[in-house]
Amino acid sequence: MKEIVYNYRVEFGDCDPARIVWFPNFFRWIDAASRHFFVECGVPRWEETEKTLGIIGTPVVDTHAKFVKTATYGDTLQFHVSIPEWRGKSFVQRYRVMRGEDLIMECDEVRIFAARREDNPEQIRAVVAPDSIRKLCE
Repeated sequence: MKEIVYNYRVEFGDCDPARIVWFPNFFRWIDAASRHFFVECGVPRWEETEKTLGIIGTPVVDTHAKFVKTATYGDTLQFHVSIPEWRGKSFVQRYRVMRGEDLIMECDEVRIFAARREDNPEQIRAVVAPDSIRKLCE
């Protein structure tokens, strides 16, 4: 199983008045870490995969997070990202957020590979992960 690390340095504006990272920011960073994972695996930008494979992105359909420790201004966080499970039309993307040796947060997201609906291009549908993308990410 491939694991990619995305680094983020916490800024003052990422924190609440108690100087603790405001929890929604973790989900913003996790989304960035997800795309970083695909880029590092060699998956082209979504604009390109839409042209070549019909894939417009990987939206989240479920998420579960566990916060273990707090983070604050000046911390550098490492988002360890992997795909431990491939399903029919979805996959699990796992994140372990570390500050050095300290576990800060764990999160599992269920995502789909999305394509435009043929009968209504304004809407999306889940499709099976293309073999070419899956091979890059395993």
